[in-house]
Amino acid sequence: MTGAANGKRIAVMGGTFDPIHLGHLAAAEAARVRLAADEVLFIPSGRPPHKDNLLITGFEHRYLMCALATAENPSFTVSRIESDRTGATYTVDTIRALRAGLPDETEIFFITGEDALREIFTWKEPEALAGLCEFVSVPRPGYKNETNEPAGSFKPRVTRLDAPAMDISSSDIRARIRSGLTARYLVPDSVLKYIEKNGLYPASDLLAEKINGYIKKELSGKRYIHTLGVAEAASRLARRYGEDPEKTRIAALLHDCAKDFDDEKMRGYLTRYNIEPDVIVKSQINLAHPLVAAEIARDRFGVFDEDILNSLKSHTTGRAGMSKLEKIIYVADCIDESRDYYEGLESIREAAFVSLDKAAEAGLKAAINYTINKGRPVHPLSYEALSFIKNNG
Repeated sequence: MTGAANGKRIAVMGGTFDPIHLGHLAAAEAARVRLAADEVLFIPSGRPPHKDNLLITGFEHRYLMCALATAENPSFTVSRIESDRTGATYTVDTIRALRAGLPDETEIFFITGEDALREIFTWKEPEALAGLCEFVSVPRPGYKNETNEPAGSFKPRVTRLDAPAMDISSSDIRARIRSGLTARYLVPDSVLKYIEKNGLYPASDLLAEKINGYIKKELSGKRYIHTLGVAEAASRLARRYGEDPEKTRIAALLHDCAKDFDDEKMRGYLTRYNIEPDVIVKSQINLAHPLVAAEIARDRFGVFDEDILNSLKSHTTGRAGMSKLEKIIYVADCIDESRDYYEGLESIREAAFVSLDKAAEAGLKAAINYTINKGRPVHPLSYEALSFIKNNG
């Protein structure tokens, strides 16, 4: 990290940068000049807690777009500090880690939009964060220079940046690209070429956004977080095993979309879709949620890809002859980081990125043992799936 080693003045601009745009760069340069900063350090977020949808582009793409956008300014650098952190990434943890590697006399300024600054008191450990750095407030259209501070709370140190309030947002840029409109003069040309070359922000994102809105409404907070975790794990598995990333994302988003239905609602959907459950599903009606999920995918979201639909149907019990996508969703469901520990979890996680068949086999064994220990009947599909993988994997 250039400049930081001198222990002087560093302005930090954190954000999703999905994509980085000219508004970010203009604010960073204005802050550099206003603060007489030696360096502006851009930190693309890992997994930001306030971004509750699955449409965040992978870290490497966002990091490289930042690197391209800042290449011409010697005072701008980009950090990978959040790239390998698992789970949600919080500003206070990042600034702590940054400060731990700098001389004590280094001054750190955290650049953020006026809209975000208003909510600083809802961030993780806001008082500790305020002790680590000073805030720089960037004007945003429609926001006043103020914070929503509780009575008797601490007063963060804030430098108000005198700069034009640029009405550019990453979400608007993504929407334009997905709709086939131009984003030229909103992002640097190098970033636009990168987006086009790598096919970022495809029209299929619109379907994912629609599904995300539905599951956020239908699922409990814990189940929704689980779904995000499954989608993240499934995406990594898809890259490892060469599966279609868009199909994988849609399947992961939908896999538990009916999981939180109560018994009455579940039975209503079974009737609506003319699903005749078998004896075991009838005795444990929640086991119908994979079958209902597949019908919701088809009926509500127009998903007719049989591989995706089979992935939804088999993600709980498995089945003989599962496709690569089915195994990915099954294994991702097992290894999601938000899951509580269960017997066999380590072996599944160890196998997941080495052998998809071994991971699926370990997952089926763990599920069968868990079901037996609970005194419940094991669905025959699980035994058939396990036997098939053992004999053909």
